[in-house]
Amino acid sequence: MKSKMWVFLLLVSATFVDVSGDRFDGEKVFRVTPHNEGQINILKYIASNMQVDFWRPDAVQQVMAEMDVDFRVEADKCSEVESLLQESGLDYEILIENVQSVLDRQFGHHARATGHQYEKYNNWEAIEAWTAAIAIANPALISRSQIGNTYEGRPMYLLKVGSPGVNKKAIFMDCGFHAREWISPAFCQWFVKEAVQSYGTEALMTHLLDNIDFYVLPVLNIDGYVYTWTKSRMWRKTRSVNAGSSCIGTDPNRNFDAGWCSLGASKRPCDDTYCGSAPESEKETKALADFIRQNLSTIKAYLTIHSYSQLLLYPYSYTYSAAKDSAELNSLAKAAVAQLASVHGTKYTYGQGASTIYPAAGGSDDWAYDQGIKYSFTFELRDKGRYGFLLPESQIRPTCEETMVAVKYIASYVLNHLY
Repeated sequence: MKSKMWVFLLLVSATFVDVSGDRFDGEKVFRVTPHNEGQINILKYIASNMQVDFWRPDAVQQVMAEMDVDFRVEADKCSEVESLLQESGLDYEILIENVQSVLDRQFGHHARATGHQYEKYNNWEAIEAWTAAIAIANPALISRSQIGNTYEGRPMYLLKVGSPGVNKKAIFMDCGFHAREWISPAFCQWFVKEAVQSYGTEALMTHLLDNIDFYVLPVLNIDGYVYTWTKSRMWRKTRSVNAGSSCIGTDPNRNFDAGWCSLGASKRPCDDTYCGSAPESEKETKALADFIRQNLSTIKAYLTIHSYSQLLLYPYSYTYSAAKDSAELNSLAKAAVAQLASVHGTKYTYGQGASTIYPAAGGSDDWAYDQGIKYSFTFELRDKGRYGFLLPESQIRPTCEETMVAVKYIASYVLNHLY
């Protein structure tokens, strides 16, 4: 055991790198609630003339009446935007007065050791080293494989978590689709850690790992995630070059062949919800889709972890039509969010994606469901907008603790309904 721990510490000794690159001094995050089409048009005017960054929903095209709309505004446009909101009679509040100050406080004040830490945000170098280290330290429970490479050539590592067994079914879980959603990869790492530490001591996790495997992809959009650490903390998309455009990247969660590039997706490469040149045009989404297609006979559930808004969503998002299993999925989601709330009292909304938040075509959850994976869910983790994508490290533990309970509940349900 000591030798395994030494190997683990050796392999996770990647040096921590502070976030660098763009600064966001004086930028604000507004929350606006339009009540009619005229007020929605005011937001469209702001979006097209002032280069705002939509946090929720993903784009102005998805804005509907009575919807809370969160967006970030550059410092030199804040006064103009606020004046326009006031003149238009739009209800609004300022969620974040200074984005840079919140970003600076995102990291805890406690001393940070080098390497991987579960209650800190880890850069890609630390996560990559951790995937190797935790597999080496726990060979009876974890194996690591590479399912592809990113656009910039980084290896995409997948962890298979479970005890040895014959003809075991599996649950696939991915994190880090959108680069700036740092709490998402933090949860995938937390899940693997908890699985290892709980095996043999906690009855439910032991039962799950003995009877089902978990495929865990800690970060899908690795290039984008690296970019958020080195250049722009607010980056969302991949980092691929788009032919005929100077704008970089595709939204990987609009890039799947599920109502591709219809509702809630953009055909403009400069938009954050750009769907790509074709379904699975991104190396990252194709690698994920290829792996799932190759393992469809064993994968019985698909969980994709995002932030923020505190939601548990099921198909469909690319259409308002109900999925054939919607009644069962709704019942399971309701029970899962009740379990989640039992930990820290955090309230989640649940329901079909399109009607619960807004239409969004080309998502991985809808695609997985259409491949025959009935239990397909999207988690939108904490919070509801106070911090948004800049959730402080002090909330990593409670967020992961409550999400862990919900994921285990879903996994247990899936296991009980395999045959």
